[in-house]
Amino acid sequence: MIKWLLLAIIVITTVLGDLVQSYEMKRSGAQRVDARGLGRIVRLIFSRGKLSIGILCMAVSFFAFMALVQNAPLSFAVPASAATFVLETVLAKLVLKEVVGMRRAVGALLVLCGVVLLAR
Repeated sequence: MIKWLLLAIIVITTVLGDLVQSYEMKRSGAQRVDARGLGRIVRLIFSRGKLSIGILCMAVSFFAFMALVQNAPLSFAVPASAATFVLETVLAKLVLKEVVGMRRAVGALLVLCGVVLLAR
């Protein structure tokens, strides 16, 4: 029971964190990857509350994953947490209005099939 609760926490917080981070970083525009660009990204993190929430979600996900691997085999934890890929693909299309091509959709569907097999 605890492993399914931890898995749900991982999936929800990872998906929420990734969606918020993607949304906020797209709003900020392209950033250079040098000392100045990294400094701007750090300032951006602290200036946008939603981005901080995304980072907090990722921290919760990380600690929940650590707890999961204490309570379940790694061979379960890693593949089961791949459910985030499926949910993120769907929400990227619906919420972020991203174009999800057939190849990505089929890939996400295959991942979903693997997660369902693992759950049985």
